[in-house]
Amino acid sequence: MGRPPDITRLASLRGARDLIDRDFAAQVSITALAAQAGYSRYHFVRVFRAAYGATPGEYLSRRRIERARELLRTANLTVTEVCFLVGFSSVGSFSSRFSELTGCPPSEYQRRARGAHGVPPIPGCMVLMWGAATGRVRNNGEAQQAVASVAFPDGKEQP
Repeated sequence: MGRPPDITRLASLRGARDLIDRDFAAQVSITALAAQAGYSRYHFVRVFRAAYGATPGEYLSRRRIERARELLRTANLTVTEVCFLVGFSSVGSFSSRFSELTGCPPSEYQRRARGAHGVPPIPGCMVLMWGAATGRVRNNGEAQQAVASVAFPDGKEQP
């Protein structure tokens, strides 16, 4: 019989995951997450994978793609705008990861969504202007948070 789980460490691990969920568009330091959770960097990656089925980097990438899918469906933004808003720094890596996880490139995904539903309900300029009008946009990270809160106004995760 194994040792009982360390509840404090599990809570710290969940806190790290929650931080990734909340700040998905920002640069996330695995070393800082690990230190905050009370693990060495490499042990943190192992226990995170064991708990959540993915490394912190994979988890972050999946979270960003989830947000990108929602923005591509609901906001009238270009693929490039979405790429940077969700935290990728390269359109090529964004497109590759998006295709890997969804089975089609982001431009095709967006084209299919527009074909099925017409013009997206949220104009891209309104997404960005809303953040600026409410004082929420002062830098790129805050612009990304403003977009996320417009795309998910009820604060709930979307499928």
